Order: sequence, then C-alpha cells, then structure tokens
Amino acid sequence: MSSKYLLYLVVGVLFLPACGQQSLDNALNSLNGQTVDLIKPEELKRWQHEQKELVLLDTRSLKEFQVSHLKGSEFVDFESFEASNIMHIPKSSTVVVYCSVGYRSERIGERIKELGFKKVFNLYGGLFQWKNKGYTVVNNQNQATDSVHAYNRLWGQYLKEGIKVYD
Repeated sequence: MSSKYLLYLVVGVLFLPACGQQSLDNALNSLNGQTVDLIKPEELKRWQHEQKELVLLDTRSLKEFQVSHLKGSEFVDFESFEASNIMHIPKSSTVVVYCSVGYRSERIGERIKELGFKKVFNLYGGLFQWKNKGYTVVNNQNQATDSVHAYNRLWGQYLKEGIKVYD
C-alpha cells in the first residue's frame, strides 16, 4: 500500500465518526475540497445523451467495479493510478470521475487536471448518489443490477437504494 493511499485512508478514518450520522451532503462537504468541478447525477444523465466525447472513469477498487459501475465507464484503480492509464483519452474530452461518494475520485480528478485535461468533473455523491436517484448500474457482464459495493458499513449508510455488497 502506498504511503499516499495510507494517508488518505487515515484522514478518512479520522473523519468517519464525525460523519456517521450526518447527511451525505455534510459528509461530502467535510471531506471534499471541491478542487474538481462537481456534476450532479441528473446532469450527468443528460450529458450521457448529449456528449459524444464523454469519458467516465471509475476510480474505485477492482472488487467494487466488478460488482457494479456506470455503463460505459473505464476502470482506473485509485490505488495504482498512473498517467499512462488515460493517455489514450484525448485531452479535449469531457471526463467524469466517480467512486463510491466522491472522495477518491476527487483525488484522481486533481491528477487528471494536472495532466492538462480541462473538462474534468467529479460525480457528486458518486455511485451511491447515482443509484439513490434510481439510475441504472451494470455488472461485469454489462447487465443492469441492483447490487452496489458499499465500500464499508460506515459509508454504506449513504447508499439508500439497491443491494449493498461488502465483499
């Protein structure tokens, strides 16, 4: 485990008790620096029908991605992310990053912006908020599913719709 990842994990654990009973909005405001522009699930849903060069990047772990993800998204593991993972993407593309709630994806979004991408957005509330809004997620066979990896029980409280999977 990289020291950078360990630092994020420690910071996250320190904040988790504080956000245990908070709303998703409060939890996200306490963890996210909003260094990457946010896009609400409703707006992303609309963009999916309008944008030809829309790129969705799932920054969660492989186990999480295999349970479910946004249709058409690419897996880019938070823990092992490298610039080479996305060099095939034109820098003119609109890139939307997401994770469970938006913390890990914000960190990857910052790195993508540093690589020269101008249109980078973080999905507000991540996959949890997407599913809470009733939008479809797909499994590894690209079939619609109600299952969502809930990361852990503390964060899983924010997933209100769907079937929580914990490994």
